[in-house]
Amino acid sequence: MAASSRGMVVYRVYRALTRALSPLIRIHFKWRFFHGREHPTRWAERLGRPSVRRPSGELVWFHAVSLGEGMAAIPVIKRCVDCRPDLNILMTTATLSAFEVIKNQLPSSVLYQFSPLDVPAVVDAFLDYWKPNAIILMESELWPNLVMSSSQRGISLTLLNARVSTKSFMLWSEPILLPLISLMLSKFSLIVPLSNLQAIRFQLLQAPPFVINFSGDLKYAVGYDSSKVGIHSIEELKVELACRPVWMASSIHRGEEEVVLRVHKVVMQKFPDLITIVVPRYPKHGLEIAQELLKGGQHVALRSQHQRIKPGINVYVVDTLGELKHMYRLTPIAVIGGSFFPHLAGHNISEAAAAGCAVLTGCHIGHFSHMVQEMQRLKPLSVMQVSGEYDLTNALMELLSDVKVLEERQMAAKQAFDALSSGIITNVWNLLNFHVYRTYLLYKKVSI
Repeated sequence: MAASSRGMVVYRVYRALTRALSPLIRIHFKWRFFHGREHPTRWAERLGRPSVRRPSGELVWFHAVSLGEGMAAIPVIKRCVDCRPDLNILMTTATLSAFEVIKNQLPSSVLYQFSPLDVPAVVDAFLDYWKPNAIILMESELWPNLVMSSSQRGISLTLLNARVSTKSFMLWSEPILLPLISLMLSKFSLIVPLSNLQAIRFQLLQAPPFVINFSGDLKYAVGYDSSKVGIHSIEELKVELACRPVWMASSIHRGEEEVVLRVHKVVMQKFPDLITIVVPRYPKHGLEIAQELLKGGQHVALRSQHQRIKPGINVYVVDTLGELKHMYRLTPIAVIGGSFFPHLAGHNISEAAAAGCAVLTGCHIGHFSHMVQEMQRLKPLSVMQVSGEYDLTNALMELLSDVKVLEERQMAAKQAFDALSSGIITNVWNLLNFHVYRTYLLYKKVSI
């Protein structure tokens, strides 16, 4: 049996299973709704029920699962709006955190919905209503029903900033799944991997070589931010932090706050006026951290409560969404969380580098390892990896004690970011314009 035939067999099994399990999937979805994990009024969009009318004309659909991928898509969407104002743009994400942040950063002309579940009836209803001419998926959003149903309708498919984690690559390479993955990848007009390693992985998963094109990692483009939102309050914080030693632990996950606060306690012995800015991955976690600190008799200020950093306060907890880029402007040192425990996989370091911070991270950084390697290759001092609590403490002591060392690392991080971010959006736009907008959409018009 040919590989494509085997892939179709596996897909039919998947489609049958998702159709049969759709009642259970919907029950699970309702469980998420009742536990506050879905939007209280727009949850029906996840079931393929639109909340706005589709405008007439051609429509391009951008989809990203969560906040990081969605933020990487925004600069591309803005370029598309500028260069092709005749096209309608629809963006979807799956998570509440992405919705809360991204809704205020998209151009006003862009339609924004929650993404459909990968259930046959839901996907079909979504596609039949929106009738996208092209779909641009971010990173690793390879859902069989979505990909195959779109291809059957003649919709152009693009995978942007494409990546496959090591775990997924090993799973997808298995004899049972490889035919399905290969079949799905054959439906794409364009695959833009975020690194050379990722390009090799897609080739090993049997993606057609001619659709793979490299442009650079869009996560670097996230570092650019011309927004003026929140600038006034940031300037006020700068005044409050003036003349005090400052460092920030950003995007920390549960358990990492214990590492951060132990390090904070040790460093404070040498720098009693120290301010540690803690930015948890999820705002609710920030409130929990503040409550624990208060129980321990420590003074803490909460961002969500607009509390000021008064003398005697040594910990500032940022329990809000969408402000991380602005927060990096407050600190000369940024420690990127999600990297201190083996089950974690790191977070984007480019935002801190773009702001001119000295960048530190743990060792468990997943697919962000290529970003660290690229920056260190250009500027060895641009990113410092620490093995744990002891190394982090020593690194902070050195950076806070030696202005020259700190400035060298700040400059190296900014220079590496500037070099790697240059021209990425233009490169991506040129690929989309050639492979999708000009070639595919123009061809469809002519054929009609």
